[in-house]
Amino acid sequence: MLLLQFSTSHYCRKARLALGYKGISYQVENLTPGLHTLQLKPLTGLTTVPVLLPQLEGQPQAIADSTRIFKYLEHHYPQPPLFLSDLQQQTQATLLEDWLDESIGTATRFVYYQFRAGDGKVIDPSLSSQLVIQVVRWQYQINSATVELAKTRLQTAFEVLAVWKHQPYLVGDQISIADITAAALLSPLALIPEYREDYPWLFERIKEIHSLCQEPFPPGL
Repeated sequence: MLLLQFSTSHYCRKARLALGYKGISYQVENLTPGLHTLQLKPLTGLTTVPVLLPQLEGQPQAIADSTRIFKYLEHHYPQPPLFLSDLQQQTQATLLEDWLDESIGTATRFVYYQFRAGDGKVIDPSLSSQLVIQVVRWQYQINSATVELAKTRLQTAFEVLAVWKHQPYLVGDQISIADITAAALLSPLALIPEYREDYPWLFERIKEIHSLCQEPFPPGL
């Protein structure tokens, strides 16, 4: 099984956490941003990562998108489960995953790259790193105004995820796609000191989920 990814993508981290939780052996291939479209478009019709290649007879050639990867893994590798047996709880977990994907993952990207272009330059001040950061900022129109909106979205996320202070799971009594998604998509914030200081409970839970999924801790943890 092969995972096509960008090594720094938090959406690819989401797929790796799911694979690790399922105990599935896999390899990764790190793609070059920009050039990756030449490889992915013929496979999936899309240009986004992650893409999972099962490389198994009778199974799909390629699965694009982390949500579809979740569904594929749950269908073909049902144990241990990531989907909740209670339909109402699973619906809640699915809604959380979608919200985290579409709103909070994007907000994290904006805040993270704004930080890396400012105080976070010291993490990697190399010309190549800063060039990538500036390209991403241009591509997604990351600026002071859009970052302020992103910070507001993140504040909402911290309020919603505060249930982690009192219970180990966001929904139900076992880990679900909501926990995996939150742990992956908020992980880049671990490099930003103010978030680590203000929300220690969040990063403790992120570390616990990474340990459970046999995935190395994200940078900053």
